[in-house]
Amino acid sequence: MKNLIRLSSPVLLTLVWGGSALAQNMDGCQASVTVQPGDTLGTIAKRELGSSAAYTNIVAATNRNAATDSSFATISNPNVIEPGQKLCVAIGMSPPRVVERTKAPAPPLNSGNTTNITFLQINDVYEMTPVGGQGGVARLATLDKELTARNPNTFSVLSGDLFSPSALGTAKVDGERLAGKQMVAAMNAFDLDFATLGNHEFDIKEEQFLERIKESETQWFVSNAFKKDGTPFDNISQNLIFSVTDNAGQDVTVGMFGVMLDSNPADYVSYTDPFEAAGAHINVLKDNVDILIGVTHLSMAQDMKLAGMYPDIDLIMGGHEHENAIEYVGGTPITKADANARTAYIIDLTYDHGSDSVTIKPTLKQVTADIPDDPVVASVVNFWLEQAFEGFRAQGFEPTKRVTNVTDALDGTEASVRNKTTVLTQIIADSMLSNASGADIALYNGGSIRIDDTIAPGPITEYDVIRILPFGGAIITVDMTGSMLQRTLDQGVKNSGIGSYLHTAGVSGTLGNWSVNGTALDSGGTYTVAINDFLLTGYEQNLEFLKAEGNPDINQKATHDDLRKALITELQKKYGSE
Repeated sequence: MKNLIRLSSPVLLTLVWGGSALAQNMDGCQASVTVQPGDTLGTIAKRELGSSAAYTNIVAATNRNAATDSSFATISNPNVIEPGQKLCVAIGMSPPRVVERTKAPAPPLNSGNTTNITFLQINDVYEMTPVGGQGGVARLATLDKELTARNPNTFSVLSGDLFSPSALGTAKVDGERLAGKQMVAAMNAFDLDFATLGNHEFDIKEEQFLERIKESETQWFVSNAFKKDGTPFDNISQNLIFSVTDNAGQDVTVGMFGVMLDSNPADYVSYTDPFEAAGAHINVLKDNVDILIGVTHLSMAQDMKLAGMYPDIDLIMGGHEHENAIEYVGGTPITKADANARTAYIIDLTYDHGSDSVTIKPTLKQVTADIPDDPVVASVVNFWLEQAFEGFRAQGFEPTKRVTNVTDALDGTEASVRNKTTVLTQIIADSMLSNASGADIALYNGGSIRIDDTIAPGPITEYDVIRILPFGGAIITVDMTGSMLQRTLDQGVKNSGIGSYLHTAGVSGTLGNWSVNGTALDSGGTYTVAINDFLLTGYEQNLEFLKAEGNPDINQKATHDDLRKALITELQKKYGSE
């Protein structure tokens, strides 16, 4: 991590691996407690260990003892404990691991009685290269170097979402999907310093997630997401503290915690309430640091609630929303940059040692061609880009080929495609109906759209189509009974907010009152439906009844093109071909 070796001399940089070191260094069960009605692991940890954040220690100690002592029961879900349950409280713990390094001399970091620290904040970065002329990890690296030349105490921070959803991540190299491997390589080359987890980190399989974290040279931390058994993930801390000393001998200590939302939860992850987790770590950190920062992956409304609940927070660097925003709650700024590093926030903090106060100046920076690529990072990006593109070419796509020029903004954000119809969702449904000759209607799940972004009017390439529908899949025509179609359409509406929300073509109406091509749906009739093959597996949430195998209400008729091929044709039909 470059920023840990370039601060002014003398500098002591201390990273406190909050939680993970504690959980891994227990001296055994020195005391046990019995769960009382109304207890949670957090309240027990607060009562017995002095901090609700220490509940992970109780989980780990209890599970360890459960292996040899039948009086303890394994805790598989930290949110579920029963009155009368016996828990092991680990009160003899080794101190957290500390990393100390002395830095080479650098320009002064202070002005009189103040010390300056700079953060370069990004969030929701799925693309290594510019999108629509903006963004690009190689440009970020140049910007980071420029900021570091101005202030050696510059740190880069990612506020969640890196491993997924990435079109490149779906490309197969040597028979395996990249699954975010390319993003980790790019960020290692960039020297990303700190990151919290976002909800999309858990899109990939458990073994892939653990491997990405292991490959990463970034210090990851999160305060409210853990393994299924409630213990911390390896190489991910729950909070961190670092101190810098300027060449006037003045110390500034910064503490960070990270919290995330639990949308699209994975079965290998357990989550705790982000506000409770934040409060627990704030209580631990606030008396030990000069500056307290939350790095979050929450909605803006949640970030504002967090800032209102805990006025000790000096700054919140947030993610999740894909459009830049800044809000203030009291004196606490909440910053979010645009997705895919189209912008970055440069946040200058000036700590006044006399008044023990901090002044924060956030500046939104456009990441455009005005910032040249860092050649080393660019070479890493280009290597992985070509690896992925070769994988797509093996599937019959030419990623660089221009499809058309769109005149509409194509909204593929999760907030939209899992709740309502957009221009993009309708074009995809229409493409299925056009491709599947003889179909009465088309339907597919909004979760098929993974871009979680909006494509601006202008040229669109085959790679953009892959970004929209990275998993593709064949269009299948089936004969479906009217009663099954009624049930499917009704459930599709009920699935609002999740990936199984359905988009259609040839259908109008609403819950319980549907028409097919202008005629009321006949529950006793039969309809030819164009559907994406994934829905017929029965693996989609709340739509398991669509499993085609052995289903008397569904009869498969024909297999048509890959959904992405159909979308390319429909885009050219609507906007003209190149």
